[in-house]
Amino acid sequence: MNSKMDLLLKLEQAGQFILSILLFNQLNFAWWVFPACILLPDISMVGYLFGNKSGAYTYNFFHHKLVAVIVIALGFWLDNSILSLAGIILFGHSAMDRFFGYGLKFTDGFKHTHLGGIGTKSEEVEK
Repeated sequence: MNSKMDLLLKLEQAGQFILSILLFNQLNFAWWVFPACILLPDISMVGYLFGNKSGAYTYNFFHHKLVAVIVIALGFWLDNSILSLAGIILFGHSAMDRFFGYGLKFTDGFKHTHLGGIGTKSEEVEK
């Protein structure tokens, strides 16, 4: 991927992370709750204890932004701040992960993501 596209995608993810902070501010929680909860979706990696396929499915479910948006919408619709918080944390965490290059996982291994390999340098030639 070329550096201009990479920058554009990182800006998009940064914007989505900022959106999650703005949405969080609509809830009635202390400021420290957001940073305290932002890494909780990574508990989904426990699925990897049961193999790459199970790990990819559990990880991808808790890191999929549509799941997060549905949870946020349900929380606001039901006027349930805990549900809204859960969705906002899922959304913000997913944006943060994408910003740092951690994408949705393929079933052949944790390091094989839709954004490319984790921990490997791209061999593409910049044009």
